[in-house]
Amino acid sequence: MDYTYAPGRNHLFVPGPVNIPDQVLRAMNRNNEDYRSPAVPALTKILLEDVKKIFKTTSGTPFLIPTTGTGAWESALTNTLSPGDRIVSFVIGQFSLLWVDQQQRLGFNVDVVESEWGAGANLEVLASKLAADTAHTIKAVCIVHNETATGVTNNLASVRKILDHYQHPALFLVDGVSSICALDFRMDEWGVDVALTGSQKALSLPTGMGIVCASPKAIEASQTAKSLRVFFDWKDYLKFYKMGTYWPYTPSIQLLYGLKAALDLIFEEGLDNVIARHNRLGTATRLAVEAWGLKNCTQKEEWFSDTVTAVVVPPYIDSSEIVRRGWKRYNLSLGLGLNKVAGKVFRIGHLGHVNDLQLLGCLAGVEMVLKDVGYPVKLGSGVAAACAYLQNNIPMIPSRI
Repeated sequence: MDYTYAPGRNHLFVPGPVNIPDQVLRAMNRNNEDYRSPAVPALTKILLEDVKKIFKTTSGTPFLIPTTGTGAWESALTNTLSPGDRIVSFVIGQFSLLWVDQQQRLGFNVDVVESEWGAGANLEVLASKLAADTAHTIKAVCIVHNETATGVTNNLASVRKILDHYQHPALFLVDGVSSICALDFRMDEWGVDVALTGSQKALSLPTGMGIVCASPKAIEASQTAKSLRVFFDWKDYLKFYKMGTYWPYTPSIQLLYGLKAALDLIFEEGLDNVIARHNRLGTATRLAVEAWGLKNCTQKEEWFSDTVTAVVVPPYIDSSEIVRRGWKRYNLSLGLGLNKVAGKVFRIGHLGHVNDLQLLGCLAGVEMVLKDVGYPVKLGSGVAAACAYLQNNIPMIPSRI
């Protein structure tokens, strides 16, 4: 028996990995196959076209890499840049910090722009750096679209506007791990050169697939980039794309079938409807937090994330105890505060295959946990605030009208 057994389902509300739909689980429940047979390339061809839709690109080239988001980061950097290249990168929380660490360890010259955790990327500093860089020594601008540690979403359209204003040719590299398929993302319209996500986030798959999409400009840059790369080298993939066999290495057959099922669900709901659902869940969560008398870690409304909310607790409460208590007593999984906000915030993930009533169950659980740890919450207050909003905003289920 599983030593963590508890009756019913675990209420999984960390900001990834997320709940996996039953349809996806069934699709993955299959034996291995010969990936050199005609069936797997035929499936892969469909997947590569379908994946372009979630990035909202017609010109991008996608890569389905057996890796995590960290590997997708490395793929984006090493295929487009050379050691010593100057890049501008923003630190606004734990995951943007980790990406900067990777950039530095890979040998790039990183101009780090730091913001207070809970604030968005400082785009005024970016503008000043680009304005001063008349020699175009900056080769790339790297930004995390949605910082999962603090619940902050950056405005990518504004970044592109700044790049265009100064007519700067720097590549635009975006971590969309906790945004793509949940938040509005427009690769072509915003001129993103490399975007990436991970299977375990809004796609609602198991961990293990890093999905990277490269613009024609990024593909061109990869022809001359001198960073050492082997497993993540796009050239190997492109070679097999031309051959029509698609895979330079053995893929996860089960994840490919799972991805097909996950994308089918997203397209059946409609990508714009998926994005609207995440906005609804994010808004309901923020209203609950306000009703509890607690604060959002995110400092301004313009930066609010619709995939994760980081909740600040009073100084006399250790937020880690909220996470422990939720799991031990209520079978509720919440996100820990990380690094600078460890012990100060807990995180409610509301992304992926999750609906409004599931969220209300989570919020009810959080209220009981808050009561357990000594916070004077009025039971039902946050749930009531969320219910009042949701009852007026949940649309009819299209297939049941």
